[in-house]
Amino acid sequence: MSTTADPLRILLVDDEDLARLRLRGLIEACTEPRATVVGEAANAAQAMVWLQQHGQGPDAEAGAAQPGCHLVLADIHMPGRDGLQLADELRRLPHPPMVVFVTAHADHAVKAFDLDAADYLTKPVRLERLQQSLRRVASRLGQMPPPAEPASSEEHVLVVSERGRVVRVPVAEVLYLKAELKYVTLRTASHTHVLDDALSDLEQRLGARFMRVHRNALVARSAVRALERRAMADDDEPGQGEPWAVCVAPVDEWLVVSRRQMAAVREAIEASGL
Repeated sequence: MSTTADPLRILLVDDEDLARLRLRGLIEACTEPRATVVGEAANAAQAMVWLQQHGQGPDAEAGAAQPGCHLVLADIHMPGRDGLQLADELRRLPHPPMVVFVTAHADHAVKAFDLDAADYLTKPVRLERLQQSLRRVASRLGQMPPPAEPASSEEHVLVVSERGRVVRVPVAEVLYLKAELKYVTLRTASHTHVLDDALSDLEQRLGARFMRVHRNALVARSAVRALERRAMADDDEPGQGEPWAVCVAPVDEWLVVSRRQMAAVREAIEASGL
């Protein structure tokens, strides 16, 4: 497979002009795969009209040579039909585009994957995360080799069983994991989940994007915003003065850094430019 295929053709669907403008800028900054915005829509109805006009509507002939777009980047919360309803409509088309959700809300991930979404991004979207998502789409379309990653989906999501249901939490949304008693607390920007996995097993599965700050805590490197001395109620090293702690954004929660992990945490923070 070649990486020199035509650029991914993307339709942006978001009711906020600024959100579409920012996504357009990020897409233009992506280098691999190459991608271009071919259209914009402020709601699901406009998106369906655009697709109809560009040969991908419900009346289009199956097997058209050149689709209007390969991918729809869609917000979820929009006036009228929401992004989830739009995705359900799209997959009924003769040759549907792929869908990646881009939303400020992290509570629709399970439904999104039920609709066979290629990915689920939370705002504010980072360039690195968007590029990873576009690589996945290009790989599915056969435009580039699959990314070097485990065959298992565990690298992308953590599966949580709670209250009789299964929740798939994208790893990109995990801010930290903290062992408490027999369980591990998983924190995202909007939710707290409980896992019964061992923290050491999670550390091996998640890899270098997380760093251990304490024997009971792993933190996403991208979520660390500060390192300071603070009085912490959960300090288990008394008699050493106020312990060091890291601030986890965007929730502004602090986690104690153990003396053993201090050097590694300092090095990681300095390397990130904080």
